[in-house]
Amino acid sequence: MPRRHLHVTGAAEAPLRAALRALRTELAIPEAFPPAVLAEAEAAAKNPRLPSYDATDLPFFTIDPPTSTDLDQAVHLTRRADGGYRVHYAIADVAAFVTPGGAIDAEAHRRVLTFYFPDGKVPLHPAVLSEGAASLLPGEPRPALLWRVDLDAEGRRVATDVRRALVRSRAKLDYAGVQRRIDDGTAEEPLALLRDIGRLREALEAERGGISLNVPEQEIVERDHTYTLGYRAPLPADGWNAQISLLTGMAAADLMTAAGTGILRTLPTAPDGAVARLRRSAHALGVDWPHHVSYADVVRSADPTNPRHAAFLQECTTLLRGAGYTVFTDGHVPTPAVHAAVADEYTHVTAPLRRLVDRYAGELCVAAVAGDEPPEWVRAALSALPEEMATGARRANTVERESVDIVEAALLRERVGEIFDAYVIDVKEREPAVGTVHLEDPAVVARIEGGGTRLPLGEWLRVRLSEADPGTAKVLFAPA
Repeated sequence: MPRRHLHVTGAAEAPLRAALRALRTELAIPEAFPPAVLAEAEAAAKNPRLPSYDATDLPFFTIDPPTSTDLDQAVHLTRRADGGYRVHYAIADVAAFVTPGGAIDAEAHRRVLTFYFPDGKVPLHPAVLSEGAASLLPGEPRPALLWRVDLDAEGRRVATDVRRALVRSRAKLDYAGVQRRIDDGTAEEPLALLRDIGRLREALEAERGGISLNVPEQEIVERDHTYTLGYRAPLPADGWNAQISLLTGMAAADLMTAAGTGILRTLPTAPDGAVARLRRSAHALGVDWPHHVSYADVVRSADPTNPRHAAFLQECTTLLRGAGYTVFTDGHVPTPAVHAAVADEYTHVTAPLRRLVDRYAGELCVAAVAGDEPPEWVRAALSALPEEMATGARRANTVERESVDIVEAALLRERVGEIFDAYVIDVKEREPAVGTVHLEDPAVVARIEGGGTRLPLGEWLRVRLSEADPGTAKVLFAPA
């Protein structure tokens, strides 16, 4: 999970583009697709492998940011006669367009992920597929992996099915619009059920000790003819929609473990020392964390619209380090194989347009339900996927971290020497004069060096901006 998300729009892009271009070059991000890949994608877009099962009668809808066109998932929700619910979840069938061993496949293994920069993305697949023929755009029939997950009245999973199908989304919705319709009572039942099912799944998540981090997005805000950084808190609809994806990932993991071949997304439990440091950060930010309250419970109680809570939620991502992928074959499921944040077995299966591993996980699940052996091209690739994904994740994390630093430096470069109010939220154990401070206004989390003085972890501090250079992606504070 990225430490911080960042969104840049409009005129604020202009002074940042040079530094962001330099970052792309430094990290050797492969923006342009080779001609062979583009040619193969154009041909595949015109002639995908279409399934025989037709589910275009289901009125699916998608929920994504307003400008998104790479739409991996579409959902349709209904009530069942026994008081439970039925979740239909369509996932873009990338394998319908990608030939194993072909040019698109090879390029996808080179890229691994879609990379997100503040001024745009570098996609995993050519746009003719990821934003066109393979994307679940409204009004267009599309090949998909169609999940059907039945839930009881408490939201517990009672049955799972997945098969290839032709689907058609009816509407492209965004989070703000979904939240508004649900809140004012104008949402029709398939959309209104998102809140009901989402809340039930959130309650079950709390029951099993899982946690979802509602980390606010940093955004550039225009103010007094200049720009600064602020936070944009996620909406409840973001969390409800995420629960549908989590539900599917958990169902997929169960199918794989039952079949004896799979790839799980795993995360070890955070060590006690990391939790103790997070407690000190909570104290620094004024977040109430009684000793008898668990980490999961205090995170659920945090308000992402509160700037101090927002900073705390960002610090909470440090406990999610160490996530990886674990492959198993021939029935030998690893122990433990749990994702600590999900508090259950889980896998990535819902974003194949943007993440390589999901295409393989989806194939494993389709085979498991059909009672078939996984395709040979899937089995042959499994052992290498964990390291491929780890390499891609390291690069993506660097993109995210450096992009945030560049934006912060660009927006603060005219304010070097100014004094700010900050909280010391982290101090290096071996270098107690070096640490991290959080500023509420502007919304900045940055490095501080105390010049030999031990930093007061958990305390308010006046700090001076000593350096802000977008060319080096560096923001540095010192005690005032």
